[in-house]
Amino acid sequence: MPSREHNPHGRRLYLPIVSTNGESAPIADTHVAHSVGCAQTARPARRPEWLKVKARTGPNYSELKGIMRGLDLHTVCEEAGCPNIYECWEDREATFLILGDLCTRRCGFCDVQTAKPLAVDEEEPARIASAVQAMGLRYVVLTGVARDDLEDGGARIWAASIRAVREAVPGCAVEVLPSDFKGGERDIEAGPDVFAHNLETVRRLHSRIRPAFGYDRSLDVLRIAKRLRPAQVTKSNLILGMGERPEEVREAMADIRGTGCDILTMGQYLQPTKFHLPVDRWVTPEEFAEHATFGMDELGFAHVEAGPLVRSSYHAGRQLQRASLAAAGA
Repeated sequence: MPSREHNPHGRRLYLPIVSTNGESAPIADTHVAHSVGCAQTARPARRPEWLKVKARTGPNYSELKGIMRGLDLHTVCEEAGCPNIYECWEDREATFLILGDLCTRRCGFCDVQTAKPLAVDEEEPARIASAVQAMGLRYVVLTGVARDDLEDGGARIWAASIRAVREAVPGCAVEVLPSDFKGGERDIEAGPDVFAHNLETVRRLHSRIRPAFGYDRSLDVLRIAKRLRPAQVTKSNLILGMGERPEEVREAMADIRGTGCDILTMGQYLQPTKFHLPVDRWVTPEEFAEHATFGMDELGFAHVEAGPLVRSSYHAGRQLQRASLAAAGA
């Protein structure tokens, strides 16, 4: 996996500390505790076999990496340390990270660097479109860092990127995964095929793991997106293994479905570095399968993609196809 220095100046990074499911003593919420990050907490046993991924850097992986670097673009595949990077890039699938690679927010699970962002790159949408064309993509996912330094949260660049891709590659489907734009009604006027916004964790843990976001505000983002464009597919994600209880998972799933959300993805949390939130537990493939069945059969999601290595953008085009088939058969 590509590596880089996230904290070259040795600055202390504030990370939330979350207790586990009650199997160990609560962690003192003190300055001393925060100063050592989350690495002091108890860890589960060694990573199970179902989470071990072999690096497969074939010709497509190398070519795509060359295209990204040649156009000075960033992918969330690299920035967030996604375990599926080798598989997806070999299949010529990638998720672009727009508005730079420096985020104004800090989440306990995320490997994207937190720092003051650079000025908006007005040429970025055109370069993304060129990359999509060069890669021969028919389905592209655009995600981005939070840009709380911008009045519109970067909505203008989001819309410009969608238009640029569609102009360069007619017929290419576009999925977007933005932040919450600091709340309020915000319509990405270019109208993506899929609008995604990730809730990520359960209500009890949300303010500790995602301190700059809000549980209800994230639900409102999904609710507003569906109200503004009823025909648009909406999507969200939950990360398991960060201290949630099983009953809380189903409550969060129901809250997401209550917004009218169509697709839900669920995956295992993997600690990017020792300075990030520790893994609370390894969620079994069987538990993920149970959540998927509950989500589709009981809650009515058009599709639930759940598994240890599933991420929001993993096989995103296939997720949409399955959801469309399910909706057509309803």
